[in-house]
Amino acid sequence: MPKIILASTSPYRRLLLEKLGIDFECAAPEVDETPLADESPRHLVQRLAQAKAQALASRFPEHLIIGSDQVCVLDGEITGKPHTEEHARLQLKKASGSVVSFYTGLALYNSATGHLQTECEPFDVHFRHLNEKEIRNYIRIESPLNCAGSFKSEGLGITLFERLEGRDPNTLVGLPLIALCQMLRREKVDPLG
Repeated sequence: MPKIILASTSPYRRLLLEKLGIDFECAAPEVDETPLADESPRHLVQRLAQAKAQALASRFPEHLIIGSDQVCVLDGEITGKPHTEEHARLQLKKASGSVVSFYTGLALYNSATGHLQTECEPFDVHFRHLNEKEIRNYIRIESPLNCAGSFKSEGLGITLFERLEGRDPNTLVGLPLIALCQMLRREKVDPLG
């Protein structure tokens, strides 16, 4: 069985992949994540996931390399990580009563054969109407400053939502495991095998 590399230093992606019970290593891909002019969110995340996976091919020439990238879209604009409490407050205020769409690009690259699989997994978060006190308390308690959209769905962020819409809740955290398992099985790697 080929060794598996996760082309990411994200602790969230590492924890998600650990759920599958397969051995893997993490490595940091060196990829410029700047969007291209007029690039759609879907195309951006697929391109970056592929670039991340293929960036490690020379270091890991006999491996299955997983690349992933995610963007958060609100009102047609990509929303990044807030980094400050004030930006988080503004992001959550804008998301209040709205639908925030997440697009997660996934790539699995077999560096031995050159076989590449890519996919973009969408996931919609329907926010309930939030008041200023709820927003401030949420930010104070959970400090989601390094999370796109200013929330952690796997934590207290769940209290901000009316409903979630998508195939795989892991997608929202950053790694669509259902799609990844399908890709791995095509490469003759079965987490249950």
